[in-house]
Amino acid sequence: GYQRRVHGEPPKFSPNSSSPKTCLMSTRPVPLPPCDHQPKPYVGAPVEEILRLRKQYLHPSWKMFYREPFYPVEGHMQYLWNDKGERFLDFFAGIVTVSVGHCHPRTVKARQILAAICHSQAAKAQLDKLWHTTPIYLTMENALFAKELVAKLPDSKHGGHDDWVIYFVNSGSEANDLAMLMARLYTRSFPMISLRNGYHGMSEGTRGLTAVGSWKYDAPGGPGVFHAQCPDVYRGLFNGPDAGAKYAQDVADIVHQSCGGSVAGFICETIQGVGGTIMLPDGYLPAVYDTIRKAGGVCIADEVQGGFGRTGTHYWSFQRHGVVPDMITMAKGIGNGVPLAAVAARRPIAEALTRKGHFNTFGGNPVVCAVGREVLRIMDDDNLMGRCKVLGDRLMSGLKELQSKHAVIGDVRGVGLMVGIERVKNRHTKQPAVEETAEAMERMKNMGLLVGRGGAYGTVLRLKPPMCITEADVDFALRVMDLAFEGLAPATPQLPSKL
Repeated sequence: GYQRRVHGEPPKFSPNSSSPKTCLMSTRPVPLPPCDHQPKPYVGAPVEEILRLRKQYLHPSWKMFYREPFYPVEGHMQYLWNDKGERFLDFFAGIVTVSVGHCHPRTVKARQILAAICHSQAAKAQLDKLWHTTPIYLTMENALFAKELVAKLPDSKHGGHDDWVIYFVNSGSEANDLAMLMARLYTRSFPMISLRNGYHGMSEGTRGLTAVGSWKYDAPGGPGVFHAQCPDVYRGLFNGPDAGAKYAQDVADIVHQSCGGSVAGFICETIQGVGGTIMLPDGYLPAVYDTIRKAGGVCIADEVQGGFGRTGTHYWSFQRHGVVPDMITMAKGIGNGVPLAAVAARRPIAEALTRKGHFNTFGGNPVVCAVGREVLRIMDDDNLMGRCKVLGDRLMSGLKELQSKHAVIGDVRGVGLMVGIERVKNRHTKQPAVEETAEAMERMKNMGLLVGRGGAYGTVLRLKPPMCITEADVDFALRVMDLAFEGLAPATPQLPSKL
């Protein structure tokens, strides 16, 4: 087998260099905070061989960030190491999935058979007994996990706290697909409403719900979906204190004009993730929920990215708006990287699915549910929601200072550790700074910081790190971004036609 072990110090580099050959990391201008974890020497195929295999055998739609692909081989809490032993601060958390930290000490030391999934001590205990069974038999782990999840949910507006039931699946796409099916069965109506710029998955059904241009194929997605205006107070039609009511009126118009007054349901992210950290304005969700329920529909909160305390003030992001949905979909952070997702539904809605058979082979798998239970305990024991509030405030304050310094920053928005930086060529015209955003990401990677990218134009830097980061990590990220943005202030652009 391969015996590649990389040691030694790489050469110096310029943080603003775009050449992949000068991106080695030893003399970075901003040192990473100390970390006592020592990664194992890399033993494996050379990067060139992995790239060759990927190009030959993996689907070409799997695209990668960066001019020189990043190859993480080990993780510990908020940090990742590449094959050269270089450390990076992960400020994107596997697309908002690693919630409590890479290989958290309480989820490590699992058997090798589980290494590719989560390295969980809780899973090891379950593996010693039973790897897999299905919902056709009793399983203690999924029953206990469902009880513990329900305890995190708000009182139902209809039947109290005990009105919730849980259906476990494997991904956010599956969860949203199932929620849409239950909405249609329960209401015996077909039209669904989602938001433009919203992302809900890539299954056949959820492709209809998704309305981000870069994820829309020229092929039919799930039918019967109407897309309301994205309530974006930065780029949209309305801002100010009455923006929420004005955007909500568009949903009311769709219900009346396009759906004939009757709908199956409405689904949205309270904070759009892939869409670029778009925050719903005050008053929007209460008005929309009222409209949908009067039309006989159900309200679905997509908490795949915004849930589990990431906003810092509430366990679920919809709670910031004073509403209680009829169904809640959750994934990503629920399992800290294992394939785990769920739909929480009011019992009467869930009963509609019993009219015929419905089944998910791996839903509620005992090993995965054991991991999910441990993740919930870590979130509580480590007070990660409180950490998100404190560190999110620190991050936002620093970003506002950077905005006053760098003209390329058009908007800074978000809450807790779910933050976005929208980059523009000109703050007045808001022309998207596409090339500048890509260059900034390369520079940040060169200096040891990994971030995400999203938004309608791909110009929003997505800052959504594992919730275990520290003040030193936040300060490091701010200093790196400050350096990365230097020299990217664009010249006065031509006025765009229409944005």
